[in-house]
Amino acid sequence: NMKTSKKILFTLVLITSISAFAEQGPKKQIKHTLGNENWARCAQEMLLKETNIYELSYIRSGSMPLSPFAGKFEPKYLPSSPTPNEVQLGNMDVLNEDVNNANQGTQMDAFGHFAYIEEPWDGKTDLKLEDIKYLGGLTQKDVKPTPNSPLLFLGAETIPPIVTSGILLDVKKYSNSNKNFKAGEFITEDHLKNAIKNSPILRERGILAGDVIMIYTGWSDYYQDPDIDKIYYSTAPGISYGAAKYLASKKVIGVGLDTCCVDARPDPNNPSKFKQPPGTPPNQSFPVHDYFLTKVGIYTLENLNLKRLASDSVYVSCTMILPLRSKGSAGSPIRPIAIGSSN
Repeated sequence: NMKTSKKILFTLVLITSISAFAEQGPKKQIKHTLGNENWARCAQEMLLKETNIYELSYIRSGSMPLSPFAGKFEPKYLPSSPTPNEVQLGNMDVLNEDVNNANQGTQMDAFGHFAYIEEPWDGKTDLKLEDIKYLGGLTQKDVKPTPNSPLLFLGAETIPPIVTSGILLDVKKYSNSNKNFKAGEFITEDHLKNAIKNSPILRERGILAGDVIMIYTGWSDYYQDPDIDKIYYSTAPGISYGAAKYLASKKVIGVGLDTCCVDARPDPNNPSKFKQPPGTPPNQSFPVHDYFLTKVGIYTLENLNLKRLASDSVYVSCTMILPLRSKGSAGSPIRPIAIGSSN
């Protein structure tokens, strides 16, 4: 029928466009490059009957929950601007100074967002550029040679369009008795495996190379706009280092949660109780970020809006994530969508 024909046509155009990017893009900076198999899986989900489009991002506003690491986010809306001797008017808006626009709202990190050194810094001595390392063995001299330099490698412009099968792991429902994960709690490898084992379709399909993994914890119940209670960014559950290694072993391209940080963050009301699980590398506040971005090349997605996807039990979808090609930026705002049907 006409609806199916339009879907097929759209899918073919999409695959052709992404293929062109893949041929021209900076492959040497991409750890896991998507290919025809991933796009075919995506197309298959789009062609199912009774599919819906799910918005996986939040509306960006000055009153949304804000990252404490990324400055204020204060849009200023300018007056309508007429032009002499013309019949047109224009409207524009600007953001405040010193805002880190790429790391507010629903967003993803570029690989250059994190670097590492072999020994803990004492907080006093100057770091040597050659001691700072990035994904693929690149050094600070390669990536960010001066304090005011943009990222010369591994910036947001090197992130490919991500069009692939998206997997929803509802760890709230299938691993936590349908209870929200709490502040500072860890989603472990066992939690992920239980969600796979107990989810329709996933118990047989599992996780395939190139999948995007979206983990629903229920923490997004604290996402408010306007952000009156200020809970969402103050703390969060997150995946453990062991869970991150498990997902990396499946060769996924990206991992995101309905939380601010991917990593678990301590409960400010009980910080002494927060302890990283055994096997986590020491001297790291964000060990999962470090592992994904500097060791194995997996993109981190933050502040995903997964509640409707989970409510409709859409465990496999065609997921599209298109970052801005902002040269030298450490991340990008995104508007991801999932196209799929209930399982």
